[in-house]
Amino acid sequence: MRNGLITIMDDRSHLVTEHRNPRSHHLDTLTTQAAFDLINSEDVKVAAAVAAAKKDICRAVDMIVAAFQANGRLIYVGAGTSGRLGVMDAAECPPTFLTDPEMVQGIIAGSDAALTRSVEGAEDHSDDGGNAIREMNVGPRDVVFAITTGGTTPFVHGAVREARKQSAKTVFLACVPAAQVPDEADVSIRVITGPEVVTGSTRMKAGTATKMVLNMVTTISMVRLGKVYGNLMVDVDAGVNRKLIDRAVRIVRCVTNLSNDAARELLQASKWHVKPALVMHAHGVGLDAAQALLREARGQVSGLLGKTTHPESHAGVPVVGCADGHHA
Repeated sequence: MRNGLITIMDDRSHLVTEHRNPRSHHLDTLTTQAAFDLINSEDVKVAAAVAAAKKDICRAVDMIVAAFQANGRLIYVGAGTSGRLGVMDAAECPPTFLTDPEMVQGIIAGSDAALTRSVEGAEDHSDDGGNAIREMNVGPRDVVFAITTGGTTPFVHGAVREARKQSAKTVFLACVPAAQVPDEADVSIRVITGPEVVTGSTRMKAGTATKMVLNMVTTISMVRLGKVYGNLMVDVDAGVNRKLIDRAVRIVRCVTNLSNDAARELLQASKWHVKPALVMHAHGVGLDAAQALLREARGQVSGLLGKTTHPESHAGVPVVGCADGHHA
């Protein structure tokens, strides 16, 4: 594997992500409008490429959910755009799903400096990837999710090897076929987006595909953990800012049909936690009792509220007060 990677790095011209896109050979001669149409038409292909990888993406989700249920972590590892997308997805989980920041984390080659400025040489050292995994104290309950659109990044492969040594589960996401670059992960996700409009610029279609996969992985995982009710963000961290306070109020109104003032009073009584607020209202109990009920239900609010209060639209008409901008 290691010798193979060295060969690939010397000449990566056979990788599909490095091929020239025949549709964009004359990109530099196009008008702004024509360039827009070309890039947009290529981007349309990304969703289909993600759909083709459904089986492996779902396998990864199930593995991650099992890890979370065992108090394990999801740890993204990548370099460049891939690393930044992993760090970004991890950073968005606490405000969206009220997760502990330790639960989903991102490692990027070159450390924090690489988040805002390219540190290209950082990706070339597999030992650094292994060291990063050891520094995170990765263990059997964790899932290490490797991201490398071209598939060859030594830092990422080193991280996967070390994660396997530590008995962690591993996922590998790339935009090249496994026949071009093999991996050693438990689940290998290959989203074949094809040649880029600008040859080799994997921040484009491959980057878009990566963002789609990571969003899907964490979103479905959090839904499975009970952090969404219907399609409502019931574990939103409402204490973060005014936007999320407003969203929390509208979610409570949507589910309970309370007035705006009553919804705010209920949220204040629940210390601005939406799920306990909903249980308090449904069962006529205080915060402590609501939290106890949620613990018994393993955070699954649906069974505590029942179908009669499930937020849904009728004939396309949103429920009054729902978090879609519709108000009573």
